[in-house]
Amino acid sequence: MQVSGSRVAPAPVVEVNRENYQRPDDNPVKATASDPVSTFSVDVDTGSYSNVRKLLEQGSRPPADAVRAEEFINSFRYGHPAPTTRDVPFAFHTELAPAPWDSRRQLLMIGIKGYELPRDALPPMNLVFLIDTSGSMYSADKLPLLKKAFAQLVPQLRAQDKVAIVSYAGSAGEVLPPTAGDQHARILAALEQLEAGGSTNGGAGIELAYALARQSFIRGGANRVLLATDGDFNVGTVNQGALETLVADRRASGIALSTLGFGRGNYNDAMAEKLANIGNGNHAYIDSLSQARKVLVEQMGGTLYTIANDVKIQVEFNPARISEYRLIGYENRVLANEDFANDKVDAGDIGPGHEVTALYELTPVGSGAEQLPARRYATAASATPAAVAGEVAELRLRYKLPGQNDSKLLTRPVLAADARRTPSQSLQWAAAVAGFADQLRGGERMPAWNWDKVIQAAQAARGTDANGERAQAVQLMRLAQGLVDKPQPELDN
Repeated sequence: MQVSGSRVAPAPVVEVNRENYQRPDDNPVKATASDPVSTFSVDVDTGSYSNVRKLLEQGSRPPADAVRAEEFINSFRYGHPAPTTRDVPFAFHTELAPAPWDSRRQLLMIGIKGYELPRDALPPMNLVFLIDTSGSMYSADKLPLLKKAFAQLVPQLRAQDKVAIVSYAGSAGEVLPPTAGDQHARILAALEQLEAGGSTNGGAGIELAYALARQSFIRGGANRVLLATDGDFNVGTVNQGALETLVADRRASGIALSTLGFGRGNYNDAMAEKLANIGNGNHAYIDSLSQARKVLVEQMGGTLYTIANDVKIQVEFNPARISEYRLIGYENRVLANEDFANDKVDAGDIGPGHEVTALYELTPVGSGAEQLPARRYATAASATPAAVAGEVAELRLRYKLPGQNDSKLLTRPVLAADARRTPSQSLQWAAAVAGFADQLRGGERMPAWNWDKVIQAAQAARGTDANGERAQAVQLMRLAQGLVDKPQPELDN
């Protein structure tokens, strides 16, 4: 067994705050008369929410850049209906109801749910754990937590699965060659020997990880590299553009890349999320053993397997009924409208049991709630045919089945007659979580809501909350409210 990538533990590393986030501007309000179509890729990542949770629990005000509304919303389950057959890999539905922060406006919720797969029916896995063992990983919330996190996944592995471990710290090392998944003791022993030390050359580690993944490639199986790091690729000749090209090339060959973020101080959220997006993977931030269990055990199928590739959503709004709209979140997943039908354009994937939730804020025609200035010479919307006059919008979804190159199209109208007088508990909760994210980003998009109203709305929409996650979110909102007057941390990017 080669262990060139692991080292004897050095003295603790004193860290400065070098966390790196990328914050695109909030999606703008758009006028339906001139821009009726909205297109974006699905996203099942949740890393932003768990990272912000850790910051709040440690008494730190999260930087606005760290907050991605869609990852807050998608951190919770909404009970979206599952498909009744596997002819289509997911079911989708919509709900239209008044917006809780302004009853003159409406919220359109789009919900997608992938079919479930029993654990014993999951295809064989070919996994490579790519583990950062640089000096910055020394602290308890980094490599020690990482080892415990992966140790929870190991007992789920089967004889038909393959696992390899690569560490990188200055130079990349093969810690465990491709090994049958039922060799639990051997895999756990290899994990346990990892120690933090050295500086980081992530590029070399990724190349070795992909080489091992190719060596054990399983046709029809789940072939994936799991990159676990604080994201500090700070030494060597790593060029981010070349790294992204490498990940994209390996994605095309059937090997996905997912990223797991750990720790504080030099957490590179921007790179971790971007690499996962390019690699047809997902990005999660692990702040506790319970979060590790949720991602790697309870949601293992959705984390490691894919049932639909390149899933895109397009909504065309009826200008006779909707004057303005705004997509909440998904800023870095927005696509050009012409990319919707272009099967060469990459988009997000959905795994078994995955839920995806998206919200649009709508301004109905004649509501008096318009946010954009009226045009003096605005062109009136063309007459709407009677056949579609009752439609608020048309929802379109494109997806590819795994291994296929041509996408399939699903469509469904959103009818004005189906609008609810009051939002369901699920929509109320999603709206409260969206309000939570907006407050953390400055509260500019929902000015009628303040912290008290967001917390009140969340408390009222908690429901049964069997696992306590919603109660925890309400507590996080209260913690955040107490930190709003504290200055935001200055990041040395």
